[in-house]
Amino acid sequence: MINRRVYFWLKKSVLIIGLIVVILLGFLSFKAFYFLKNIGVAVKEKVFTKPKNTYTVALLGYGGGYHEGAYLTDTIIIAHLNYQSKKALLVSIPRDLWVNLPTKSGEPFAAKINTVYQLQLFPETFPDVAVKKFTQTDKNGLIKKTLRDVTGLTIDSYVAIDFESFQTVIDTLGGIDVDVKNSFEDREYPIEGMEADLCGKQESDLEELEKIATESVVLAFPCRYETIKFSAGMNHFDGETALKFARSRHSLEEGGDFARAKRQQQVIEATVNKLLSPIFFPKITSLMDQLENKIKTDAVYGDLTRVLKAAPLANQYQLKKIILSTDNFLTTDYSSDGQYILIPKKGVFQWQKIRQKISELSKKIN
Repeated sequence: MINRRVYFWLKKSVLIIGLIVVILLGFLSFKAFYFLKNIGVAVKEKVFTKPKNTYTVALLGYGGGYHEGAYLTDTIIIAHLNYQSKKALLVSIPRDLWVNLPTKSGEPFAAKINTVYQLQLFPETFPDVAVKKFTQTDKNGLIKKTLRDVTGLTIDSYVAIDFESFQTVIDTLGGIDVDVKNSFEDREYPIEGMEADLCGKQESDLEELEKIATESVVLAFPCRYETIKFSAGMNHFDGETALKFARSRHSLEEGGDFARAKRQQQVIEATVNKLLSPIFFPKITSLMDQLENKIKTDAVYGDLTRVLKAAPLANQYQLKKIILSTDNFLTTDYSSDGQYILIPKKGVFQWQKIRQKISELSKKIN
């Protein structure tokens, strides 16, 4: 029989522990509410949407910083989830895809898809583009409309994060484990902040340097680039290394946007796995503090709660992936002003085959 004094202290301890748990949960709820509000989640208006089995989100990764291309989205991945079937589809879209954009004048206007998010944020840069036509009811309507044109998928929401913040997430998680499929070396990886450095040369030398750069940018401006190497097999990456792995595009072995898209999918999967692990829980508040002014989304609260509810079951989901590339639907071309671009093999802006394939894959997960 338990001593009365022991019983009293046990009861008191349980009450104290219970009180601490309630306070912690209350604090986390309060913290989460303001975090969600700060990153753009509609926590007051349109709090809940009609529940549905599927959810489609566009993941946008941009360089950030203060240069003119800060909001160009080098990473564009659409995640189409089905909660009921526990299946998901990832669609990677190359940054150089040439897309048609609506104009006020009716004149034709096209651009690389990686410019659309930046153009949406700063419509004054191309005043003839009819941004407001698609942003009156949804301020992110232009990027969603463009992605729907290409894929046929209706985008419920987007999440945009700069690469520095993505690096922060991985470092806060203690790094990620990635299975590198093939060893590769990139001798032209750009060094952040060195984009305009003349590498000890004078401005009077620029004309000659630009000529050299057409043959080799590293030869012309060696201080702007570094050499990075990755070995095949399981690797543990900190945030900086994971970012370099995901962004590298000038390797002779694993170069180009399409190989990079595969690596980006790997990094995202590894990050999600780490976020769902028990080790993440103690780091929630720290991560929210670091990201609340860095990440942007237009997800509504009801949709987000359904995603979070499904998150613990993520390892049960069957994942299908497709990367739009020259191996399937795209071919290389040049725009009228000399830009390297990607267009459908069927012809510029002819998205039918792409939409048909994505529709087939979507039906398999629905």
